[in-house]
Amino acid sequence: MQDVVVAGHVCLDVMPRLDGPAAIEPGRLIEVGAAALSTGGAVANTGVALHRLGVPVGLVGKVGDDLFGRAVLDLLGADGLAAEMVVSPGEATSYSVVISPPGVDRCFLHCPGANATFGADDVPAAALADARVLHVGYPPLMARLYADGGTELERLLARGREAGAATSLDLSLPDPDSPAGRVDWRALLARALPLVDVFAPSLGELAFMLGGGSPESLALDALGLGAAVVALKLGDRGLYLRTSRDVDGVCARLGLDPAEWRDREVSSPCFRPRELVGTTGAGDCTIAGLLAALLRGEGPEAAATAATAVGACCVEAPDATSGIPPWHEVAARIAAGWPRLEAATA
Repeated sequence: MQDVVVAGHVCLDVMPRLDGPAAIEPGRLIEVGAAALSTGGAVANTGVALHRLGVPVGLVGKVGDDLFGRAVLDLLGADGLAAEMVVSPGEATSYSVVISPPGVDRCFLHCPGANATFGADDVPAAALADARVLHVGYPPLMARLYADGGTELERLLARGREAGAATSLDLSLPDPDSPAGRVDWRALLARALPLVDVFAPSLGELAFMLGGGSPESLALDALGLGAAVVALKLGDRGLYLRTSRDVDGVCARLGLDPAEWRDREVSSPCFRPRELVGTTGAGDCTIAGLLAALLRGEGPEAAATAATAVGACCVEAPDATSGIPPWHEVAARIAAGWPRLEAATA
């Protein structure tokens, strides 16, 4: 049995160690340190973080039958999380070269690979049978999910709902010059969000797709398109949580108190990390903290606090998930008075 199924984008992250700023210029050789290899994408980042927090989780993503694909399966298999991964013969495994100088937000060189052909039928019915949550990550990097106005994404979310699971959706920021960048994302989200219980994009992603605005106005826009709970990731400003007046469905699916969750607004500033090592996967781990809190039946304030705390643990390590401890250790840091940064919407 698994409480959460995380489905969608997966890749291999290649992260060269950088000891300072990296100015990439034509014809220049830049000496870097040893490269770390880790799994990346929403499936691996959110999924492994949930596993480390103690939540039973199943991962469903697609890789090719190539060297990078075997590396992804080996890395996930070390945590016992590779069983439901899809191997597609003849396709290339997705990978990202992560440029993450110390103290600076990261950027990526990305190949979508086998993610481009991932669809609703790649998630087996058996995987959803006992799941309490279906979390779908990064459809802007998955051509089949955003094609035809999001038909396949809508079908995947509907399958989760039909299985009785709460549904959760995360985005990624598309290259504006790519086919994904030219999608009518407002129209696609208007189709998908009525099937989404927890919508957890970043502020930049949602501003790109809905035309800009403040966290408050964008969250209300997303609620108006049909989401029940909007959790906007604000980078080093934390998390902004806004809920609908109509939360009965998500509360029934997750065993939450509707009175506690109805029409709420919560800002949760970031916790101060012991050391800022890297920001790769921080948003995905923030979502893991949020979903784990929802599965524990927490209220909005506690859930937002858990989300930002897990995100802060993430940035204390160079990769996405090795900094995530079991939940009881995170809770102990919060209880001990873990200091925070500035207010979330300042």
